[in-house]
Amino acid sequence: MTETKPNAPSRPLARSPRGFIDRRADALLAERSVVEKVLRVYESWGYERLETPSFEYADALGKFLPDQDRPNEGVFALEDDDGQWMSLRYDLTAPLARFAAQNWDSLPKPFRRCAAGPVWRNEKPGPGRYREFWQCDADCVGSARPEADAEAIAMGAAAVEAAGVPRGLYVVNVSNRKLLDGLLAKIGVDVADTATRLGVLRAVDKLDRLGPEGVELLLGAGRKDESGDFTKGAGLGSNAIAQVLAFTSTRKTTRLETLNALDAVVGDTELGAEGVAELGAIDATLRALAILEDRAFFDPAIVRGLEYYTGPVFEAELLTETLDEKGNKVRFGSIGSGGRYDDLVMRFRGERAPATGFSLGVSRLVAALSASGRPPEAAQGPVVILALDGDAMAGYMQMAGELRAAGIAAEVYLGSSGMKAQMKYADRRKAPVVVMEGSQEREAGKVTLKDLKLGAQLAQAIESNEAWRRERPAQVEVPRAQLVEAVQDMLQP
Repeated sequence: MTETKPNAPSRPLARSPRGFIDRRADALLAERSVVEKVLRVYESWGYERLETPSFEYADALGKFLPDQDRPNEGVFALEDDDGQWMSLRYDLTAPLARFAAQNWDSLPKPFRRCAAGPVWRNEKPGPGRYREFWQCDADCVGSARPEADAEAIAMGAAAVEAAGVPRGLYVVNVSNRKLLDGLLAKIGVDVADTATRLGVLRAVDKLDRLGPEGVELLLGAGRKDESGDFTKGAGLGSNAIAQVLAFTSTRKTTRLETLNALDAVVGDTELGAEGVAELGAIDATLRALAILEDRAFFDPAIVRGLEYYTGPVFEAELLTETLDEKGNKVRFGSIGSGGRYDDLVMRFRGERAPATGFSLGVSRLVAALSASGRPPEAAQGPVVILALDGDAMAGYMQMAGELRAAGIAAEVYLGSSGMKAQMKYADRRKAPVVVMEGSQEREAGKVTLKDLKLGAQLAQAIESNEAWRRERPAQVEVPRAQLVEAVQDMLQP
């Protein structure tokens, strides 16, 4: 048994907080590459970049906040020295609403803004579910026109493609909350009956996963799953269930056919007619923007933000199939979403300020690209100059300085290992090129350059170590004075 010395220092356990992860260069480059590509698309549509603080006052965020003394459910909150509670933002839309209300009189309206940054959720973490992640949003505040919603849909499709998802491997599904509200009114569900309304909406939302039979059970008494767990249903009667199921089957082969089917089911209600008319205007605008059914489709079963969105809603779905933990083929699913939220700014101003927008989950989109076999470009490390002669460090440092002055990332190996370990270090650093200068090369006024990326490709065709040493693929000797030019040539794509 090992005895602990009385005065031994207490060391903390090196660990990451639950739901938070460390990310190295590859992951960071992939995410930043997607962010910049998407933001360039947003800007090309006239959207202005805006950066808001990571913290907002808790009462300004509004969502997730319970009626209790410490408002930290769903968000990470702290009490400032003036007694006011501040919370880390949980999305990029709530800060936009605060900014728009605070600067309303000076903003051009409609105000188009785009933003990207980390958001935080104080929720239970799980596989692929983190408490900190990046979003990339574009929102238009001040326009009630359905053309603004159509623009968000078309721009979202362009952003997904710019990020690297080819056309045909995604679709933006579109619906309108007013359609469901009209249906609920038609089947006699009272506006004040929140439990029944949410029960119906959640049942409809499970159509893809459970099919019509499962949805029918959830609309009625309830459903028992394979594990034996029972989910209480919405408690609708048979006639009401039949009308909801008729609504879920209105998706047809074209947007126009879907509109006609929807009109037949909910067009005789005030809200339903409004929803159909708005989708009709969206369809006309999408066609003008050359966004056809292969990129955006009407799917009445799309349910988002049950107490948040007020009109059109949309969800970008990756169509590529991947394997789940059990090896079954499944679709990756949603990589972005959005919709119309006309009540958010009203919390501050007391009057409706129409708004609509689209949001991409950056981390999820990067994972989607990898799942579809199209991962973003991997990070490339610096050129590594090997320290083969301890007495020549000044010369090695000079080489690194010349390369950096030419805009090439470069470093000198500063460890104490031999050449083999230094080459392994360069490989781990993902160095594209290694510079070697021993005493003989220095006397001859030359350096040896090794193209590691090309060498890795050529190595696949060389069958033996002897052939490798004899042929020395992707390795050249150049005059020391031509170091920079030679490295630049090697780095050309």
